[in-house]
Amino acid sequence: MTQRMAGHVALVSGGGGEIGGAIARRLASEGASILVTDVSGDKARAVAQAIADAGGRAAGLAVDVGDPAQCEAATRDAVLRFGKLTTLVNSVATVTPDGRVEDLDLGDWERALKINFTGMFLMCKYSMPKLREAGGGSVVNIASSHGHFALHGRVGYCSTKAAIIHFTRVLALDYGVENIRVNSISPGPIDTERSLRRYGTRANSNRIRGGGQALKRTGTVEEVANAALFLASEEASFVTGADLRVDGGQTIWKKEEPATDGV
Repeated sequence: MTQRMAGHVALVSGGGGEIGGAIARRLASEGASILVTDVSGDKARAVAQAIADAGGRAAGLAVDVGDPAQCEAATRDAVLRFGKLTTLVNSVATVTPDGRVEDLDLGDWERALKINFTGMFLMCKYSMPKLREAGGGSVVNIASSHGHFALHGRVGYCSTKAAIIHFTRVLALDYGVENIRVNSISPGPIDTERSLRRYGTRANSNRIRGGGQALKRTGTVEEVANAALFLASEEASFVTGADLRVDGGQTIWKKEEPATDGV
């Protein structure tokens, strides 16, 4: 590996999940020390152990991003363990039940806001002083292609993911003068264990979901992790306020309508 993240310390929230875990492992493979946080301490520690087994430096910590005290403590923990904090990756997300706004339970709406958006706000709030102390750094927020277009009955998820994209832009403007870059990633359909349980096989997932992308396939967590590595590294030193769509061309393409004889 090229050690593009040598000397960096990254906190990956939601790092026990499939996308967050892939990002944590990818950053570690390029030399970063990683604090993996997740609401499930067991999942966070499992990812950290996998990194350590591969020769990297990592620790796992249970963190509920809806709790301000836990978010603040996590940023302190990263500095205490590894000496500084240079990189924050926010990968926590929840999916609300489907439903139009009049049908959606208020508790489900508030849960989507708390986990998908307020949790990201809190992690950024307490990480920014640590990034400043390190002389600058990078924040990568995981949004979604669903933040770029509307889906029937997905008001909670789509709204919070769209909010993340603009939240990222505002932070980029506010903190650029302090050498802190803030970008987001909008993954499209990605093969995860949850999606494979739903569709059975990757081939079946590609057949059902892949037709909506220019590349005609679904993506992998590793492809999202590669994008996160680029944005977190110095290779993206002049990139801030951007949303990188890792979606195989999903958001640039409108499905062709059936041909007709008329105009």
